[in-house]
Amino acid sequence: MSKSSEKAADRKRRTAARLAAVQTLYQMAITGTPAPRVISEFKELRLDGGAEDESFGPADPVFYERLAAGVASDLETVDRLIEGALTEDWSLDRLETIVRNILQSGAHELLSHGDVPAAVVISEYVDVAHAFFAEKEPGFINGVLDRIARTVRDDRSGAVDSGAEDA
Repeated sequence: MSKSSEKAADRKRRTAARLAAVQTLYQMAITGTPAPRVISEFKELRLDGGAEDESFGPADPVFYERLAAGVASDLETVDRLIEGALTEDWSLDRLETIVRNILQSGAHELLSHGDVPAAVVISEYVDVAHAFFAEKEPGFINGVLDRIARTVRDDRSGAVDSGAEDA
């Protein structure tokens, strides 16, 4: 496998890990199940294709766990960041659960994973949003994550840069 195809495969595994982290957060929010239990279930049944109809494809299990467990442990901080980035006519409670979960995972990654450029993080979560929504939500998520990035990152990488490499 060439170096560029290895990089592309790594990006796909990280993308799948992001989607799985968002779905983990959703399951936690809906069922009230603690993070360690849901994370363990996802790793066992879904990340490696164990559940035929729910496989995300091959996901990076280490990156997945860092995201899902990280959001769960930093939830209060992450939610404050999101609240600060919302316009005055929006509140965290007003957001659809899956929108909130996408923002939580994206905000955590912007805050705690400085090795990934902000533009890449934003682009990845806009893509995750497109997996669930076809209307205005992806643009809304782009705007909120961009405001968070401008608050927590030195690289000040703003809105989506589709040519970004380091997913």
